[in-house]
Amino acid sequence: MGVISVIVAAAAAFAFGAAYYMVLSKPWMEAAGVEVGPDGQPVNSGNPIPYVVSFACILLVAGMMRHSFVLSGIDTVGKGIMSGLGVGLFLITPWIFINVGYSNRPWKLAVIDGGYATASATIIGFVLTVM
Repeated sequence: MGVISVIVAAAAAFAFGAAYYMVLSKPWMEAAGVEVGPDGQPVNSGNPIPYVVSFACILLVAGMMRHSFVLSGIDTVGKGIMSGLGVGLFLITPWIFINVGYSNRPWKLAVIDGGYATASATIIGFVLTVM
């Protein structure tokens, strides 16, 4: 059951990311400096590699969160949500801010990406404990 919960949690976070970045696509592309074609879409939008790598990375995060949850006795939905929120807000998002700061990119990029990381880790925490 553990592997299935990790896959479902990763899929839920990935699906949330699709919706999140659709809503914030224009400000994110501007802040990230994504090159767009005449149609307004990213020039690499037909390349599946970023999506495959993204899902694989989310799968790794979900797997490690499950491992940590089991070792820590995080076994209720409330604990899962709070722990996921903590992972996103206090572990992942600060690293995003560090990377953005040193790369001299707009802080708006860190806020958008950090918001996604925090919400997704919270979703993963929820799914892992509800299953």
